[in-house]
Amino acid sequence: MILKYNIVILKYISLILILLTFSFPANSELSVEEIIKGRKAIFSKNYKTAKRVQILSSKGEFEKAKSLMLEMSDNYKALIELFPENTNKGFKTEALPTIWENKNEFNDLMTKASNNMVKLSEVINETDNIKGTLTSLMWSNCKACHSKFREEH
Repeated sequence: MILKYNIVILKYISLILILLTFSFPANSELSVEEIIKGRKAIFSKNYKTAKRVQILSSKGEFEKAKSLMLEMSDNYKALIELFPENTNKGFKTEALPTIWENKNEFNDLMTKASNNMVKLSEVINETDNIKGTLTSLMWSNCKACHSKFREEH
């Protein structure tokens, strides 16, 4: 079941990233369902990747962690394009209306998260406080976004 779920996630991420690579207007050609499921898959992947980054960093496996950090950075950039106006409802989206009401703030947060992942990849092996560095440059972005832009569970 987990393997099937991971294949579905990879399918949506691949679809979204391929379409974004060729042209940003391609989003208008995607269905609302595809966009919502695609962005949910990317957020889910980033969460799983962040957990992996944390494990690798705590073990001192910084080179492996760095490549994952850069992957997350790219994902945050891609997410900016996955919140067109017509995707604010349906298909079990957990996105709150505040995303569209404060689109610039949301985009800035995604950009900050992306930039922080690049910065994290540059400093992770030089820090004495791995947990604190991960919290300030990675997990704090998740918390900031979830507290304002995502439904509570």
